[in-house]
Amino acid sequence: MYTRIITIALMALSILSCSNKQDTTNLYDFQITQQDNTTLPLDTYKGKVVLIVNTATRCGFTPQYSQLENLHKQYNRKGLEILDFPCNQFGGQSPESDEETTAFCQLNYDTHFAQLQEIEVNGVNEHPLYTWLKSQQGFNGFDFSHEKAHILHARLLQQDSLYASKPDIKWNFTKFLIDRNGNVIARYEPTADMNKIQEDIEKLL
Repeated sequence: MYTRIITIALMALSILSCSNKQDTTNLYDFQITQQDNTTLPLDTYKGKVVLIVNTATRCGFTPQYSQLENLHKQYNRKGLEILDFPCNQFGGQSPESDEETTAFCQLNYDTHFAQLQEIEVNGVNEHPLYTWLKSQQGFNGFDFSHEKAHILHARLLQQDSLYASKPDIKWNFTKFLIDRNGNVIARYEPTADMNKIQEDIEKLL
């Protein structure tokens, strides 16, 4: 009888131990597709600080390409990598091909950071990377000091009164900051102050 009790107790401890294990998934467990259709394992960026952003060429936030390029120029040699994922899920504002998107960005914003193949960031066809990113950092609200925040809020509220309680990407130029160990540190909505993002990057570098 005592043997049975001990066995049951050990099984219970084992189950409890498994339930308390933290998710050890990080950035390096994923791979992405480059514009030439080749696969890029994200463990390529081990030891780097990474800023991931979904972008669009015809959005009110499109001028942020310039701010992103400024970050790239200032911090790339210190260990910052920016990964740009064009996405056409928000207002159909990224209708170009990957090649046309890159040409647009280089011509208008002189971009040099990595632009990847267009993906979906929400829904049944969302990239696994974004499923993970959203599981690590949900929606934290818009910065209403930004002139476009109230417009975005009203538009999304009209579509879904519970939008703010869901982790989905809300719009173009949502950003995720990853530390040198591949962990998500912060999520920034497109209305976030770029100076705050810069400060957070400097801390990680």
